[in-house]
Amino acid sequence: MSNLLRTTTAAGLILGLAIATPSLTGWAAGSSSGTSSTSSSSSSSTGTVTSPAQQYAAAKKLVDAQQYQQAIPLLDQLVAENPADADALNLLGFSHRKLGHENKALGYYQKALAVMPNHPGANEYLGELYLEMKNLPKAEERLAVLEKICSTCEEYSELKEKIADYKAKQQS
Repeated sequence: MSNLLRTTTAAGLILGLAIATPSLTGWAAGSSSGTSSTSSSSSSSTGTVTSPAQQYAAAKKLVDAQQYQQAIPLLDQLVAENPADADALNLLGFSHRKLGHENKALGYYQKALAVMPNHPGANEYLGELYLEMKNLPKAEERLAVLEKICSTCEEYSELKEKIADYKAKQQS
């Protein structure tokens, strides 16, 4: 799991304990990239008013639990309210990729990077998707971007390792 995802999860737990109820949609976490708006609110299925930060935290918790299908509607709602939410777009891409929806994942990663070209998570996950699509040159492009923006970050290290593994499998 990337540092971005771990940081967001940790922030959610801390904020949730401080300001929210124990229900799934009742705890909050800030977006680490600052792209999520917290000024509007919406209603969850329980009737509880939640902020976009709370919705993101709930979706993130579902993604971390590998409940991608359940996370997608929350993320879709966040993106409908704020189409420039690079973190939500990235998690939508990740969720769709894990469900085998390569084209949807590709679209969401591209949207996230259109909003925030240096988003480490979106660059890493897009590189991983390109490997799954057997497009090594495109994966290496994402690695080059990561090397420029954060050559010591976990996202760079993980994609570099996955590319090396991919190359080793191609040679065997």
